[in-house]
Amino acid sequence: MEASLYLLVPLSVALVFLIGWVFWRALEGGQFDDLERPGHDILMDDDQPKPGPGPDSDSPGSGPGLRSQGSGPGLGSRS
Repeated sequence: MEASLYLLVPLSVALVFLIGWVFWRALEGGQFDDLERPGHDILMDDDQPKPGPGPDSDSPGSGPGLRSQGSGPGLGSRS
């Protein structure tokens, strides 16, 4: 039981120093400089979708079942 303490105590001290070093590098690298800008960027983001490729494109996700034009069954004017 005592022998395990001789191993675990130095390992835990080394782990604390490692975590402190990583945190210090993040501080010096500017990781925590501006905490409010990402929140403001989300609020000021333009929600309009960017124009994509036309319907004749063979890009993934542009299949016939994924068109956004027209009205599907149950959508549109009621009779």
